[in-house]
Amino acid sequence: MKQSYVLDTGVLLNLVRGRELGKRIDRAFGLSQALQFHTISIVTHGELKVLAERHDWGAEKRNALAVALENLVTVNIESEALIQAYVKVDRACRGIVGGSRTIGQNDMWIASTALLSNLPLISTDRDFLHLHERLITVHWVDPSEADV
Repeated sequence: MKQSYVLDTGVLLNLVRGRELGKRIDRAFGLSQALQFHTISIVTHGELKVLAERHDWGAEKRNALAVALENLVTVNIESEALIQAYVKVDRACRGIVGGSRTIGQNDMWIASTALLSNLPLISTDRDFLHLHERLITVHWVDPSEADV
């Protein structure tokens, strides 16, 4: 069985848009071969639907988004276990040597989803790097690199 991952919003955005970065991530991690094995936070649904509305995505791109969202495992924010994972993420952010790190609330939920799911997180931003190997495994993909 292939490795399952939690996908950050930026990763899914690049996959849905068909951008070169999304293609590179897909090649590196084989995401599109088995989307149903990968996980996202319900927060990612909201973030992507807001982007679709703000940027007036057409029917084709909105349909691609809907298909992707339907084929991923979504973790909702209603479980006590996820809330406890959120508390652990907050504690880890505050416990950084040299000073605490603040990340956005949506990223807190996404990191909590990775922690609860016990899956590595793939992200294109650096916001999660301070949690790597402290709490979760983070595969950071540098959007400026030629290949992943």
